[in-house]
Amino acid sequence: MATAEGESSVHNVSDELFQNFYTEVKQIEKRDSVLTSKQQIDRLLRPGASYFNLNPFEVLQIDPEATDDELKKRFRALSILVHPDKNQDDPDRAQKAFEAVDKAYKLLLDPEQKKRALDVIHAGKEYVEHMVKEKRKQLKKEGKPLDVEEDDPEMFKQAVYKQTMKLFAELEIKRKEREAKEMHERKRAREEEIEAAENAKRQREWQKNFEETRDGRVDSWRNFQAKGKSKEKKNRSFLKPPKVKMEQRE
Repeated sequence: MATAEGESSVHNVSDELFQNFYTEVKQIEKRDSVLTSKQQIDRLLRPGASYFNLNPFEVLQIDPEATDDELKKRFRALSILVHPDKNQDDPDRAQKAFEAVDKAYKLLLDPEQKKRALDVIHAGKEYVEHMVKEKRKQLKKEGKPLDVEEDDPEMFKQAVYKQTMKLFAELEIKRKEREAKEMHERKRAREEEIEAAENAKRQREWQKNFEETRDGRVDSWRNFQAKGKSKEKKNRSFLKPPKVKMEQRE
């Protein structure tokens, strides 16, 4: 059974791994130096790239702890490698790959956006560490050895990578849902605004028509009343009192 000292040792190893997330910068540069333009374009446009590329550090293949100078250097090297001018046999895909690199670089230049990305990576690491502890508790409860696959530094790194990608994807899905909701609300508000404007326009047109035809309606009513009075006067002139019959006496 592992001691507290052993668990502390594992924790220290994970901290060291995180400080060298995705391996040391020099190792990354050495690995990337053998990748061709085509291989980099394929990497950036691989299936699921819309989610893989949410992590700007993954796009640029650079350590989250890299300095600004290292970031600029990496961006220049990678952007030249995938630039459409350098890949004239496949300019459309190269353009998309270049845009992914440019977007990631600009995001990391923004302190607030960079902090958000780092927060997601930290959250991914903390989640994996929590799951490792839970696994150990379960193994201890079952009386089994406390060895877990994440004890292997490479497996731990892969677990953090997967969890980090999942977190980025979940945040992107929520962002899209929020954006769709806001768009729907803006559309509904706009429709209501248009409907209100049309109602106001119809009201103005009705009022205008009412005002323009008012004189005509008044004249018509006056004429109608005048004719009525004339007819009534004429009728009264022909009225004659009934004749009184005299009674005859015998």
